[in-house]
Parts: sequence; structure tokens; C-alpha cells
Amino acid sequence: MNSLTLRTIALITMIIDHTGAVFFPGVDTFRIIGRIAFPIYCFLLVEGFRHSGDVKGYIRRLAAFAIISELPFDLAFFGKLEMTHQNIFFTLTLGLTAIYLMDTKGKELPYIGLVSVVVAMVLASLLNTDYGYIGILYILIFYHTRLMTGPMRHLIAFIVFTLSNFLFTGGLQLYSSLAFIFIIAYNGKPGPRSKVIRYFYYAAYPLHLMVIFLVSRYVI
Repeated sequence: MNSLTLRTIALITMIIDHTGAVFFPGVDTFRIIGRIAFPIYCFLLVEGFRHSGDVKGYIRRLAAFAIISELPFDLAFFGKLEMTHQNIFFTLTLGLTAIYLMDTKGKELPYIGLVSVVVAMVLASLLNTDYGYIGILYILIFYHTRLMTGPMRHLIAFIVFTLSNFLFTGGLQLYSSLAFIFIIAYNGKPGPRSKVIRYFYYAAYPLHLMVIFLVSRYVI
């Protein structure tokens, strides 16, 4: 299973999750399926970090789509511009920035790595980004297991990931460990690549949220 296939699974399960959150808030099945999406995105973020030749450009793209996506996110979930909760691109941007600083500045100045993680977690909590500090923790788990090989990589990530959920979240979020069913099938290959494909998957986030808002406001 290549990264494009994983990304597609994450996109589909995310859309199912958001559809359930807006249209079927009392049906847990949608939300359980949706728990699969974010861990896959965190895993792919670290894979992208490993193989990107321009991590700073990667961070800028995530930040740009965080801004672009905020209005559709707010409209879909709150029906208006609402600054008390920020979309998932903010979490991913903070997480990627933290591991970038750990991997570069942190090698010479170890405290920089710790500070970058703490700052990312604090900002995620203060900004109330999707998944908050636990989202940063997920990214760190995949970052610290990225260089392991064979089954051990996924086994350790799974154990720490699941334990983190029991300690810091609970409820439906415990189902997010189901994402490892797909993550362990990853073959390390990117699959078809092009700028069109890349930006389609970025744009799909704000676009599907806008569709959800329009349907909820004008159709149902």
C-alpha cells in the first residue's frame, strides 16, 4: 500500500467523520470510522518530512492551507466564523515545525528540541486546534520510530500510540488505533506523484467542508 493509497483512505474516512459530525451527531459509527484518518495523516506527515527536499516549503504549504481552510472549517462546524477552534492544518503545521527544529537545531542544541515540542503543544492547546496537544504527540511518536525497520517500527509506535490514548484521551478516540491496520500495510513507496495530485489532496479539505456547510444550510 503506497502513500497515495494511504492518503486516499485518510481522506475518505475524514469525510465520513465530518459528515457524521454535522448530519448524524448521534451515530457513533461515523465518528469511529473517522478516527482512522488523523493518525494516517500524522504518519504521512513524518514520511513527507523524511523524504522532502524542501521541508520549509512543506511547512509553508501547510500553513497556507491552515489559513485557507479556516473559514470553511468554521462554517461547516459552527455556521459562522468562529475563532475558538482551529482546523487540523494548524496542528499539522505546528507538529511539522517542531520535528523540523528537533532534527536540525536540536542536534547541536538539544534543549531546542524540547522547547520546540513544548511550544508546539502549548500553542496547539491555546489555539484549540483539532486534536490539540495530543495531535503533536501523535506526530512525535511517528517521528521517533521513523528510522526503525521491520515490524518493530509499527509495533512500538502502536504500543506508545495506544497507551497515549488511554492516558490522555479515551472515549471514541481509542478507536484511532485502528489506523495501524492500514499503516502497517505501507510499502514505503509514494505511488503516482504530481503537483495536481498533491494540491488536490490539500484542497479536498476546505472543499469538502464547504460542501458540508452548503448542504447543511441550503439543502437540509
